[in-house]
Amino acid sequence: MPITEILERNCKLYGNDICLVEINPEIKEVRRVTWKEYELTEPNPTTHYRREITWNVFNEKANRFANLLLERGIKKGDKVGILLMNCLEWLPIYFGILKTGAIAVPMNFRYAPDEIEYCVKLADVDILVFGPEFIGRVEEIAENISKNRLLYYVGENCPSFAEDYNAQTANCSSSSPIVALTDDDDAAIYFSSGTTGFPKAILHKHRSLVHSCRVEQNHHQQTKEDVFLCIPPLYHTGAKMHWFGSFLEGGKAVLLKGTKPKFILDAVSKEKCTIVWLLVPWAQDILDAIDRGEIRLEDYELSQWRLMHIGAQPVPPSLIRRWKKIFPNHQYDTNYGLSESIGPGCVHLGVENVHKVGAIGKAGYGWQTKIVDEEGKEVEQGKVGELCVKGPGVMTCYYHNKKATDEILKDGWLYTGDMAEEDEDGFIFLVDRKKDVIISGGENIYPVQIEDFLRSHEAIKDVAVIGVPDKRLGEITAAIIEVKEDYLCDEEEINEFCKKLPRYKRPKKIYFADIPRNPTGKIEKPKLRELYGSKSLVAEQNMS
Repeated sequence: MPITEILERNCKLYGNDICLVEINPEIKEVRRVTWKEYELTEPNPTTHYRREITWNVFNEKANRFANLLLERGIKKGDKVGILLMNCLEWLPIYFGILKTGAIAVPMNFRYAPDEIEYCVKLADVDILVFGPEFIGRVEEIAENISKNRLLYYVGENCPSFAEDYNAQTANCSSSSPIVALTDDDDAAIYFSSGTTGFPKAILHKHRSLVHSCRVEQNHHQQTKEDVFLCIPPLYHTGAKMHWFGSFLEGGKAVLLKGTKPKFILDAVSKEKCTIVWLLVPWAQDILDAIDRGEIRLEDYELSQWRLMHIGAQPVPPSLIRRWKKIFPNHQYDTNYGLSESIGPGCVHLGVENVHKVGAIGKAGYGWQTKIVDEEGKEVEQGKVGELCVKGPGVMTCYYHNKKATDEILKDGWLYTGDMAEEDEDGFIFLVDRKKDVIISGGENIYPVQIEDFLRSHEAIKDVAVIGVPDKRLGEITAAIIEVKEDYLCDEEEINEFCKKLPRYKRPKKIYFADIPRNPTGKIEKPKLRELYGSKSLVAEQNMS
């Protein structure tokens, strides 16, 4: 069953029910500027922007865009790029593309002009749909990408180099186009996070998308009455695939623009949200705001909030223990996945296993897992190896990259690049990214283990541990530490705290700075290695 059939069914069963709400607590006036400037003026904190649509309107908008695409010659296998911030138009555009048999190609909203151009060309995008926040960036590359490609603009005051999405779709039929689709048809291209260079294009079939719906609903038991709060960007598999559980049941979702603790709790309270997916920094910010007295829980209606779950990065056990103290009635789940495995859920903890916080869990619904050594042989329980997953949500390939595909897909197994170990109860614990392992004097050091330890310090908000060059040992560990607001901490205190660690795991260098994370919550370690690795080299040269 192609995923578009779920939308058609929801329209028939729940046509007049609200399905999507968009909330923007900070309205920012958009002005047309170049990419060299910043597109937005200062926000007006007194404004509150809210829009909503029903399943009928959702489906009609998807159909209008699908019919426009068909009129413009789009056919099965063609690609349509989406470069939008989260908004009510995002998902109808996505499903409109799928209804034509074309392939949806969502793009990261942080892409610079050269990255947009690279992804458009890599994925063979035929049409690019973009919003007002991207006028400057798209204008900069418009001449390079508009040859044989159409540009559609979603918003007011359409720029001269694009066509107006609203005007073009207004006169198109709202009836479902007649296009035969199957599970085996290609559906979407998602891009890897690009933490090791320019992103790779990940191709998925309709089968993958539908399986993610079933996985999410199986894990978290969404019903029609549940309301899902969606904060992460929709271009990423994580946010959308968690929404898919509600989508499968016809439940409502709230798209929130903004990650401040007050915005999140306001949305949960006013929209009666029952399920919230957070990234680690957002959960940390909520707890810190409560501790500082900036947030008073009695000011909000939160009794209906039943599930908080986290994914996209290793989750410090200390964070969840702290969360459960403040929200003892919340169910909690950790979700693990990759864009190559259609997002979260190939491994998950399970709400019944909160006693195993720290683990990513066991194989998810319809998935298999194994942990292997360098030769691809399964390791003994308790030994560290590379985590592999297998199931209906595994990608078809890296588009136009057979070499990279062959490196990660072997006999139907997806080699994740994550080092992991399994305990005596069969629960999987992440040790680190294969490429992030530090080899110091021949000893393998796993940064995640040190990061988890450091996060238990009361003054530490966030931390990243990396390897930096060292003449004698090859690499040594460096910890970049972000200190909580209103806390003081110095190198001497951290070194004393780290005496609880084995000597070889203790950070040899300490830096205090903000931790850069990408929109999906992953620490941008290549940036840190470039910055602090060069500092280490300079220090060594000065000493020699």
